[in-house]
Amino acid sequence: MAKGAFRGGSYGGGGGFSGGMNMNMVRQAQKMQQEMLKMQEELEKQTYEATAGGGVVKAEVSGKNELLSLTIDPEAVDPEDVEMLQDMIVAAVNEALRKADSAKADNMNKLTGGLNLGF
Repeated sequence: MAKGAFRGGSYGGGGGFSGGMNMNMVRQAQKMQQEMLKMQEELEKQTYEATAGGGVVKAEVSGKNELLSLTIDPEAVDPEDVEMLQDMIVAAVNEALRKADSAKADNMNKLTGGLNLGF
């Protein structure tokens, strides 16, 4: 093959494959990053609730994985069985956190089309 055989065609420096495609990919990545930041802000504003013990313990967490409130039905307070109450609290908080994480994962999958980008 002669020297310079690939000049000018779609692989050349004239903005074919090398320049235009990379800029398009950069723009798409920037757009996706902006959309992800917006989605993250929206998710952080949402709240997620879960109950345990048939509804006697209710936990509410934020999209930032912070416990916002914990409601305990007075009938659930048995001084003889504090351990059960503690278990119900842990269960309700953990379920609310799972709901928040699940919502984040679902929204990320929608944004990335199911691609695993390590988020």
